Amino acid sequence: MMASLKELCGGLPLSPLPANRGRDPSVPHAPVRTPNLTPEEKRLALQNALRYFPPALHGTLAPEFAQELREYGHIYMYRFCPTLRMRAYPINQYPCETRHAAAIMHMIMNNLDPDVAQFPQELVTYGGNGQVFSNWAQFWLVFHYLSTMSEEQTLVMYSGHPLGLFPSLPSSPRCVITNGMVIPNYSSRENYERMFALGITMYGQMTAGSYCYIGPQGIVHGTMLTVLNAGRRYLGTSDLRGCVFVTSGLGGMSGAQAKAAVIAGCVGVIAEVDEVPLQKRYEQGWLMEVTKDLDNCIQRIREARRAKMALSLGYHGNVVDLWERLWQEYERTGELLVDLGSDQTSLHNPFSGGYYPVQLNVSQANQLMHTDPLRFRTIVHESLRRQVAAINKLSEEGMFFWDYGNAFLLEAKRAGAEVEKSGGGATEFKYPSYVQHIMGDIFSLGFGPFRWVCTSGNPADLVQTDDIATAVLEEISATVNERVRQQYSDNIHWIREAAKHNMVVGSQARILYSDQRGRVSIALAINKAVADGRVTSPVVISRDHHDVSGTDSPFRETSNIYDGSAFCADMAVQNIIGDAFRGATWVALHNGGGVGWGEVMNGGFGLVLDGSEEAGKRARMMLNWDVSNGVARRCWSGNANAYETIQLTMQNQRELRVTMPYRIQDNHVVDQALRKYN
Repeated sequence: MMASLKELCGGLPLSPLPANRGRDPSVPHAPVRTPNLTPEEKRLALQNALRYFPPALHGTLAPEFAQELREYGHIYMYRFCPTLRMRAYPINQYPCETRHAAAIMHMIMNNLDPDVAQFPQELVTYGGNGQVFSNWAQFWLVFHYLSTMSEEQTLVMYSGHPLGLFPSLPSSPRCVITNGMVIPNYSSRENYERMFALGITMYGQMTAGSYCYIGPQGIVHGTMLTVLNAGRRYLGTSDLRGCVFVTSGLGGMSGAQAKAAVIAGCVGVIAEVDEVPLQKRYEQGWLMEVTKDLDNCIQRIREARRAKMALSLGYHGNVVDLWERLWQEYERTGELLVDLGSDQTSLHNPFSGGYYPVQLNVSQANQLMHTDPLRFRTIVHESLRRQVAAINKLSEEGMFFWDYGNAFLLEAKRAGAEVEKSGGGATEFKYPSYVQHIMGDIFSLGFGPFRWVCTSGNPADLVQTDDIATAVLEEISATVNERVRQQYSDNIHWIREAAKHNMVVGSQARILYSDQRGRVSIALAINKAVADGRVTSPVVISRDHHDVSGTDSPFRETSNIYDGSAFCADMAVQNIIGDAFRGATWVALHNGGGVGWGEVMNGGFGLVLDGSEEAGKRARMMLNWDVSNGVARRCWSGNANAYETIQLTMQNQRELRVTMPYRIQDNHVVDQALRKYN
C-alpha cells in the first residue's frame, strides 16, 4: 500500500503511459455537458489540456482528449484516473515532508472516495457539478507538490489548477484555493459551461473544491436541526412523532434527508427519480423502506402517521407526481397527509442533471438535455410550474413549506411559477428560505456547522473526540441563557445519536453546530487529547462554508439581511483573508455553492490540530475571528440576536471592538424627512 501511495505522489505517470481504460461502468457518471463551443474554442480546450504533457505525448493524447470533449463536453483525462482505491488512508501512510500536507491529501482522497463522491471519475463530490479538480492531471500534480512541500512553502490552486509551490512563512497557510473567480459581468451560467469546458475555471460547490466534504453526515445534522426548528416554528412543538415531512433528492447532500427525518422523529418521504442513489441510500441503511408504487407510498404515509413511528420512505419516482397525488388525496378525503415540505434537488444546476422534469424519465431527460437543451429548458420550467401549483394548494390547507436554499424558488420564479411575495424584497418569495425563518437566527447566535476529521482513520479516535465534545458542550450549557441552551441541547442529542445511526461515510468525521465559545473550547480540548496521546493522530477541524460568516448568498445564507447589503460579498472574502493570517492550514474562496454559479461567494478553511502549543494558539485566534466576523456583520444589518451575541463576545474578549449600530427609535423622523424633500 505504501508503494502505491508513493507512486501516486511521484507526479504524472508518463513513461510508460497508463492504459486508457475509459469510463468505469460500475460507478455513476456525471451527465453529458453541453458547452456549445465554437470550433476555435474546441481547439483552445484541447490545447489547454495538452499543456500538462510533453510534446512527445501529444500525438497519443490529443485524439482521446478530443473524443472526451465531443462525447462528454469536458476533458476529464480518464486515462489518468488512478487504479489505487480512493479513500482517506491513515495520515501516517502518506509520504510527505509535513503532516499538514498529509492531512490535505487525506481530505482530498476522502472527497473522491466512491462511497462519498457522487461522480468519482468526473471528480464530482456532490451537487451534480461540485468539482474537486477539473481533470486527473491536476490531481497527480497536486499530490506530487504536497508530498514534497516543506513548512516554508504554500501550494497555490487556481480553479483546480496547481499554479505551483511558492515560498512562504511557517505561519502561512500550506494551501490557498480559489474556485470560479470570474469577473462579475461574465459570471453567467452560460459562460461557466464554456469556461469549464475550456479547462480554465471550476465550480467547487462549497466543500468539494475546498477538500472538506465529510459525506452526507454534514447535511444530516443540518437537516435534523432544520426539521426540529421548523416543527417548533410552524407546528409549535418539538415532538414530531406522526408529522410528515415530504421532500425530494437522495443523491449527494440531499441523500441525508432520510436519516435526518428519522433522528428528528418524523415520517420522512423522499422522492428520487434515479434508482442508483436511492438504492445506495437504502443499502447504507439511510432509507428504511423503498417503494415504486404511489398507492403504496400513500398507504405507508397513512400507517406511519397513525402509528406515530419514525420512518424514512424512499419513493422511486418524480416528486411532482407525489405532490400532485397528495393534493388529490386531500380533495378526495379531506385528509392533509403532509405537515412540512421542502425540496433538495440540485436546482442550482437545473438544466444539466440537477432537476429531472416530471414529463421525462431519467434516460430521456439525460438525452434531451444534451441533444436539445432549449427544449429541455422549456420542459423543466413546465415541471416546476406544476410542482409549485400543487405545493401552493397544499400550503393553503395548512402544510408548511420552506425553500431549502437549493435555488428552488429562484428557479421556479424564473420558470413563471406563482412564488412571488406581494410587497416582498429582492430576496423574498411566497415561501421563506430556511435561513430566513429557521436557521438565520441560529447563525446570528454564532452557531454553525463545526466539523472535525480524525486523520488516523481509527473509529476509536472518533469516539474519543465525540466524548470530548459532549463534555465540553455540557459544561458550557450550564452557563448560558435558555435560547442558547436549546441549541446546545439539540447538539448534545445529535452527538449521542450520531454514533448509533452509523453516520460515518468515508473519513472518521463528525459535525455539530456550535457557537464561538463551543468551537474554541472543543478544538483546544481535542488538541490537548492529541498531545496526550488519547487521540492517536492529528485532527483536522473545518466547517461547511454554509455558516455564520463563510457565505454571502442573498437567496440563502444572507437572505435575512435586510439593510440592502444581502448582495454584497465583503464578509466571505474577509473571512478567508482573516483565517489565512490567523493560522489556517488551508483556505478556499469560491464563486457559487448551494444556489449556484454567480449567485454566491463562499469561503472555508482547514486547520490541523497536531497537539502542539502552536496549533492551540492558531485554533483560538482563527476560530474567534471566523465566527465574530459574521456575527458583527449581522449585528450591523440590524439582527437583534447578533447584537446581543457580539456584545457578550466583546465583554469576554477585551481586544475585540465592533462598530455597533444605533437603533432608530422614532421612525416618524425618517418619514417626516422623506416627505419634506420628496
